[in-house]
Amino acid sequence: MTLQQLRYLIAISEHGSINAAAQALYISQSNLSTAMKELERELGITIFMRSNRGVTLTNDGTELLGYARQVIEQADMMEERYAKGTASSRRLAVSTQHYYFSLQAFINVAEKCSSDRYDFTLRECATGQIIEDVRTFRSNIGILYLDSFNSRVLKKAFSDADVSFYPLFDARVHVFVGVDHPLAGRPSVKLEDLEPYPRYSFEQGTTNSFYYSEEPFGYLAHDRNIRFSDRGTLTNLLTSFNGYTISTGVLSSEMHSGIVSIPLDVDETMQVGYIMHDERRQSVLLASYIEELRKVIAENPTVKARY
Repeated sequence: MTLQQLRYLIAISEHGSINAAAQALYISQSNLSTAMKELERELGITIFMRSNRGVTLTNDGTELLGYARQVIEQADMMEERYAKGTASSRRLAVSTQHYYFSLQAFINVAEKCSSDRYDFTLRECATGQIIEDVRTFRSNIGILYLDSFNSRVLKKAFSDADVSFYPLFDARVHVFVGVDHPLAGRPSVKLEDLEPYPRYSFEQGTTNSFYYSEEPFGYLAHDRNIRFSDRGTLTNLLTSFNGYTISTGVLSSEMHSGIVSIPLDVDETMQVGYIMHDERRQSVLLASYIEELRKVIAENPTVKARY
């Protein structure tokens, strides 16, 4: 087994096909395919299931991918640490539910980074993908929430993925609506007040479970639902139509002019935090990102910090 083979494995998994990975790596498809077959033969496992539509990881392949990411990350750190005459490239990858504070903290870290070489990635994605990204070391950290409904299921998923949850803050559940919404002027609203209006929620892909929803009370039946995957779409919907979404109450800067946050009259609290793989060592850059998260959160009076 070589580091090059592990890099090939990671590239194929990210591109979804051997052909696309070969083009990105500037090598021939036959050489890449041969390298993977040799790795499979050496380890005695099948890494990929091949079809006309591309390749998909087997269970053994998925487990190997997690180890491969960890090995390559450590190898790159060693090369950067001991390479003479070259500046160290600093890396940070974040997978998060669609929260303003996680984006703002990411921007703060990028602005403060003094290195001449860095590679930062922010993925706003579905809950199941966040857990998978952290499990396979694709991301250093994942940002999501727990409540009384999803806590048992997600904590089981965390355990299965060898990741741990670290609370950042508790928030009373709020409703976001546009400033011209009929409910906008109320000091609080009840769940029954929301029934006449469209419900906006982030689509969860193949892991489309109520437990993986980004919005509390997503399991309650509703007649009119609009699902999407982009945070910008949510802002446009809220400012253009009389729908609503349920979240922490923390408004982003672009939301302040056209959207209001109203407390929801329920006995429920959202606990927002981050997950990290149990075998990941916290880098200086990752520690800086967590610190920036805490600073951004501390500036919002509607939440209660957990540190």
